[in-house]
Amino acid sequence: MASEKLHGKKIAFLATDMVEQVELTEPWQAVEEAGAKPALVSIKPGEIQAFNHYDKAGSFKVDEQVSAARAADYDGLVLPGGVGNPDTLRMDPDAVEFVRAIFEAGKPVAVICHGPWTLVEADVVRGRTLTSFPSVKTDLQNAGAKWVDEEVVVDNGLVSSRKPDDLPAFCAKMIEEFAEGVHARQRVSAGATA
Repeated sequence: MASEKLHGKKIAFLATDMVEQVELTEPWQAVEEAGAKPALVSIKPGEIQAFNHYDKAGSFKVDEQVSAARAADYDGLVLPGGVGNPDTLRMDPDAVEFVRAIFEAGKPVAVICHGPWTLVEADVVRGRTLTSFPSVKTDLQNAGAKWVDEEVVVDNGLVSSRKPDDLPAFCAKMIEEFAEGVHARQRVSAGATA
């Protein structure tokens, strides 16, 4: 039964102000519908302000500050996009370390749009194949990734998509990877031993 595919799992959504709202809410709903518990992890307490492209949208309650978050408490990670959100996250040492710890633990990660900027900062894309919003292509290539222009790309537990139009395919593959659980290849990309 689809609603129980992720029963008992807890998925972290790492985001801050200027997150692209639909890239937060649609994966969140998909995770809930699959039976998992999503949690909004951010760099500050309280609420974060989402955007619809350049316009303010809704605000969302933060469940845990990333400075206190532990990879061991989560079964997977979602990194929504928006331009300002990942640009701020990649400058926060706690956010970068949390992402790196998720990879080192071999846990699946789903990233969309500009979200890979945080992966670049965590140095976990070397040798991986992924996609993103086109403006992030050069950053990913410079960090050692193979960039492709596809709706959704899956590379051993790492799911990536380009933009909100890709959300249906992104959410479906994300749920599959979260259901599979730990992927040894994630650890290898993070520099740990599998």
